[in-house]
Amino acid sequence: MKEVTLKIEGMNCRSCVKKIEGVLEEIGVEGQVNFEQATIDVKFDEAKLEISNIQESIQAKGYKTTV
Repeated sequence: MKEVTLKIEGMNCRSCVKKIEGVLEEIGVEGQVNFEQATIDVKFDEAKLEISNIQESIQAKGYKTTV
């Protein structure tokens, strides 16, 4: 399992956190969103997914992500 911290732009309320957590659940990724720091720590299987896949899924919901 690989662990990566992503910076998230556009997350401005607690419902944004729930939306992002829902995206992670949909794609089968473990994640911990930190609203105050605007980050998310994700754990994923590199054999099944790339970090760009996770970023694209989050960005599709309207949030910009950077590693």
